[in-house]
Amino acid sequence: MTLLDKQQTFVLRVADLIVFATAQGYQMSFGETYRSKEEAARLAALGLGIKSSLHTQRLAIDFNLFRDGQYLTKTEDYRPLGEYWEAQSHPREYTCAWGGRFGDGGHFSIAHGGRR
Repeated sequence: MTLLDKQQTFVLRVADLIVFATAQGYQMSFGETYRSKEEAARLAALGLGIKSSLHTQRLAIDFNLFRDGQYLTKTEDYRPLGEYWEAQSHPREYTCAWGGRFGDGGHFSIAHGGRR
């Protein structure tokens, strides 16, 4: 798949994730979607991300999650969404990766260039 193909697929899978989360009784707001290369480098220098973040390629998104108006902050709170997201992978075309596997529950991405 080209980068554009993955970006388009990513947008559609994110839409599915939002619909799924809503059906499960969650409320969501956007966290970070796009991150410039300069911002990625700045955050990496602070130990708050990686320089080659998939946010710079529009293949990652962070969500804020709520239930009954309460902000959910634990990675475990995102598990149902993360497992749903991972199940959307297409074995021969793309891998949907959930940040909860590395301590960032609100992070959802499509793997690209060896990064998840």
